[in-house]
Amino acid sequence: MSTTAVQGPSRHPVASEALRDAGLRVTQSRAAVYAALAAHPHASADALFAAVGPLMPRLSRQSVYNALNDFADAGIVRRIEPAGQSMLFELRVSDNHHHLICTDCGTVADVDCAVGHAPCLTPSQDHGFAIASAEVTYWGLCSACAAAA
Repeated sequence: MSTTAVQGPSRHPVASEALRDAGLRVTQSRAAVYAALAAHPHASADALFAAVGPLMPRLSRQSVYNALNDFADAGIVRRIEPAGQSMLFELRVSDNHHHLICTDCGTVADVDCAVGHAPCLTPSQDHGFAIASAEVTYWGLCSACAAAA
């Protein structure tokens, strides 16, 4: 199952600027991983390693994981954990958006926050929580897979 991204034009700052603004030291490997993620939203760590590895032969897979973990801890990367799939990462962190995932090919697309009552964006009971966001994942067939079915 491949994972491809569907997203509009990049709105992300240059890697060195984003890393400095997040209080992270700018290294060649971090900058390369950040740039690869900007080019490949909704990518797994392995996909990012495959994208960056040929450009930086001495880069280890663990360095990619470390960079992504540092980015997530600094709040400049969002982790997406679709059930039954590898963890994915994206740079779109400044809003409450959701994802569409194709159950056939694995394509992931961003979708702005759902509106209305379904699918339970307002819980029946909040148990005293001050709710800040909801993570909603829509599963189904993308248009290409639906047309091929």
